[in-house]
Amino acid sequence: MTVPSVPCPVRFLATLGLCWLGLLAPAMADTHPGQAELVSEVARDTGKDPQALNALLDGAKRQQSILDAISRPAEGKPWKDYRPIFVTDQRVNDGIAFYLAHRDLVERIGRQYGVAPEYIVAIIGVETSYGRITGKYKVIDALVTLGLYYPPRATFFRSELKTLLELPDNHLAGPLDTLTGSYAGAQGWGQFMPSSIRDYGVDADGDGHIDLQNSLPDILASVANYFAKHGWVNGGPVAAWAQPDAAAKPITVKDSTPQWPLEQLEAWGYTPLQPMNPGRPSSLQKLDGVYGPEYWFTFQNFYVITRYNRSPLYAMAVNQLAQEIISGVHQADQAR
Repeated sequence: MTVPSVPCPVRFLATLGLCWLGLLAPAMADTHPGQAELVSEVARDTGKDPQALNALLDGAKRQQSILDAISRPAEGKPWKDYRPIFVTDQRVNDGIAFYLAHRDLVERIGRQYGVAPEYIVAIIGVETSYGRITGKYKVIDALVTLGLYYPPRATFFRSELKTLLELPDNHLAGPLDTLTGSYAGAQGWGQFMPSSIRDYGVDADGDGHIDLQNSLPDILASVANYFAKHGWVNGGPVAAWAQPDAAAKPITVKDSTPQWPLEQLEAWGYTPLQPMNPGRPSSLQKLDGVYGPEYWFTFQNFYVITRYNRSPLYAMAVNQLAQEIISGVHQADQAR
């Protein structure tokens, strides 16, 4: 017969080298596959108490709904279906209202980090509708499920789980076992993964605590810092329409890295619809629009947005939402 791995009555007996029904068992059984090794690594690297770490992981649950969700991401949709999810009238209007309500803070952080403030606002608009929808899953459940039960991405998510367990308390919005977020384990208004909190989180309000759920200065500054550290070009373009001619060279790109001067793409048959620096490093994206293929020149700042989420659809949605927001802000200014 198979010996159950972790029933609570068995754990006490297992510590005595005994087991249920008299069978021999290890001194400690994992609640989750690989738990003992993970706890050992975290305890070694941080000095945290293994017993407390085991208690946290023992309380985490494998969630089938998380495994289901990761198999059908929105980024699998064509652009014509993806855009209406994120660039809606409500999201635009709410973004304009948010910008105007927090204008001094948003623009100060934009100047501090050299990042256009409308893109900082657009990120939290796309990610969480300006903090209204930050996720219903326990973060620890999400990362245990994907890090220990999802082989296709186990390496990445196990690393994020380890980082979550290693983060000091003053880098989290609350006790670790109470944090909620997306099915992928991202948390807060900007949906930061644990490694992003570690590497890019900012205590902008100076209270000694990085709180990406409750502190608006921390939230906005952390998004801006993420962009700045990934190479945002202050004042640089993000994307621009491209008009292909009948003999335009077909181009396939692996990612959004700018790899040709704009003039090279022009020579291949793609014409910008506005004056642009011909030597600017660029790439080309072809998207499936409502009225057929759309061609876009994309630049360094577009690439930076894809460091937040690798999908070019995501980056384009952020770009277009940001443009709608800043247009609405300018219109509000003119109406005064």
